[in-house]
Amino acid sequence: MKVGFVGLGIMGRPMALNLAAAGHSLVVYGKRSVPEDVRAAAATVVTSLAELARQSEVVILMVPDTQDVENALFSEDGIAAGLVPGKLVIDMSSISPIATKEIAKRVDALQCDFLDAPVSGGEVGAKTASLTIMVGGGAEAFQRAKPLLEKMGKNITLVGGNGDGQTTKVANQIIVGLTIEAVAEALLFASKAGADPARVREALMGGFAASRVLEVHGDRMVKRTFEPGFRIDLHHKDLGLALQGATSLGLSLPNTAATQQLFNAARAVGGGSWDHSGVVQVLEMLASHKLA
Repeated sequence: MKVGFVGLGIMGRPMALNLAAAGHSLVVYGKRSVPEDVRAAAATVVTSLAELARQSEVVILMVPDTQDVENALFSEDGIAAGLVPGKLVIDMSSISPIATKEIAKRVDALQCDFLDAPVSGGEVGAKTASLTIMVGGGAEAFQRAKPLLEKMGKNITLVGGNGDGQTTKVANQIIVGLTIEAVAEALLFASKAGADPARVREALMGGFAASRVLEVHGDRMVKRTFEPGFRIDLHHKDLGLALQGATSLGLSLPNTAATQQLFNAARAVGGGSWDHSGVVQVLEMLASHKLA
């Protein structure tokens, strides 16, 4: 299948490479630099998003935010300008569920299918094609997209209609964000009390507190490896989407708000590019104590 891929960052690059390795022909947008390994795998490099859409059967977006998706699709020479009836657009970015429903309507008006299919699993999941993919859209479009999604992920679920994939991703980010914060507090408490946080983490992994966050991010906190698998800037954005949605629903999410404030503090001290596990460093500043 000929697949147009827009967004070749930390996540998009390995996802695109996995599609190419599976035998799909890539069309990539190269107005800016294209990674050399993607360029080598791509059948076509174009400098126009409309041209990318013209040359592709399916267009996949993996960009940072709602505005980036809207610009890529609907700018003057954007993807929509190159769509013809019957094509499929898959947005794998993490963006506003509210905006997603409006985007889907605009794509549907062009007689094309639209899926929102955000992912969880970070850079490691993108590289190993083991992402969890949460999909919103029509059942027929989902079946059409599934062979592609299976080359990028393992746990692939059609949650419901357009916007439901993004709603699920926001829920995921609430859980992950609050769990990272809880792990950071717990390990900092243990360290301040004089216990070895590495051994505390090891012990906790055998009990009811065990989690993927404790396993992966707890290890990063102990080893102080905060190179980004998923940047604080992006998680801050995702929790902002959660709070925006909560406001529109008349819903209170107090712990989500508190966790976003810690991400705010991390960004204020230059930590927006840290891995989200790096939020422990804000708690360390408040405690005047380093975990490890």
